[in-house]
Amino acid sequence: MTSNSTPLTLKRLIGSLHLWLGLASGLIVFIVALTGCLYAFQEEIQNLTQPYRFVEEAQGTPLPPSQLQRIAEEALPEKKVHAVLYPKAGEAAQVIFYNYEPEYYYYLVYLNPYTGAIQQVKDMEADFFQIVLDGHFYLWLPAPIGQPVVATATLVFVVMLLTGLVLWWPKNKSAARQRFSIKWNARWRRKNYDLHNVLGVYALWLALVLALTGLVWGFQWFAQGTYTALGGEKELMYIEPLSDTTATLVQEAEAVPAMDRIWQQMRREHPTAEVLEVHVPETPASPIAANVNTQDGTFWRLDYRYFDQYTLEELSVDHVYGRLADADATDKLFRMNYDIHTGAILGFPGKLLAFFASLIVASLPVTGFLIWWGRRKKSRQRNPLPKRSAPAPARKNRAAVARVDPS
Repeated sequence: MTSNSTPLTLKRLIGSLHLWLGLASGLIVFIVALTGCLYAFQEEIQNLTQPYRFVEEAQGTPLPPSQLQRIAEEALPEKKVHAVLYPKAGEAAQVIFYNYEPEYYYYLVYLNPYTGAIQQVKDMEADFFQIVLDGHFYLWLPAPIGQPVVATATLVFVVMLLTGLVLWWPKNKSAARQRFSIKWNARWRRKNYDLHNVLGVYALWLALVLALTGLVWGFQWFAQGTYTALGGEKELMYIEPLSDTTATLVQEAEAVPAMDRIWQQMRREHPTAEVLEVHVPETPASPIAANVNTQDGTFWRLDYRYFDQYTLEELSVDHVYGRLADADATDKLFRMNYDIHTGAILGFPGKLLAFFASLIVASLPVTGFLIWWGRRKKSRQRNPLPKRSAPAPARKNRAAVARVDPS
């Protein structure tokens, strides 16, 4: 084989890999990308369509979490409270009911934080955007099945992006200009071909960011390997610190509940916080977890704090989900993973970028399939099945007639 034929053979091999990986993963990529599009502006859409998320801002101190918990439990007496969340001024407080096993449920009770009036009891399993998110993460399958399927398809998609770039790469400068433009006045097959190639290369880097940040959730080996390679030294897995079950709660004269005392402390330490969340201990050995965010709309700035539920002493952790002040550059990068994935790290313009990138990604399996189907159909037209030959006796008879009568 000559050296001139080698690049062509390699490109054909890459083309075959691109084709068959695309056919195998295309439907999954389409669903994941389309649900990502739908979820991009979920917060803005819900704020416009769900008035119960807001309250009239009042003077004074909101009710403490223990009171909001007690009010919400009257609405859902059979369920267990997970946390009480105080958003920024003018928004309703949320009492979160969540349980994974043995019975799964997820409810939000929206209350006026000043009066305790219930504004809405919401079953999140029936929420449109929660359904969209379940499709994005699990394809609406049980999590142990859907999650690895989505993760594997995402990994395949990364290979697809890289092989697609090789196939797209122009041979010379004259071809480069055409590779960046869509020929709108061409026939639909040519337009479809251009849409697949041109839009794919324009969205390539954003699509890679979406895919790689998705893989951080998809595969533990990928997350841990990337974190370690970047110099991370903490644990990536969330490990809950333990309370001292042999101790007894130090009571104040007013007998203020432990979670209320933590809430008061966090309010004093973070007077400008836009989001404050206090978690109810899950077990007798669990801590009281409290999260505070000084910037609503993103999550990487969250300060994760943990307190012994008996002594109220702060507990330290050795994973990335601790105090923001204790996070180094690599820790902060991994904390940003969700905000990068959704584009929220850049605010509304970032969400727009994530939306359009996801939309283009969703179109790639469709245009790619149409390219393959069109070529398959064209190949059949060019190479029709050969006509069946006449039986052997008939051929002999025609030959005999030809010898007798040459005309």
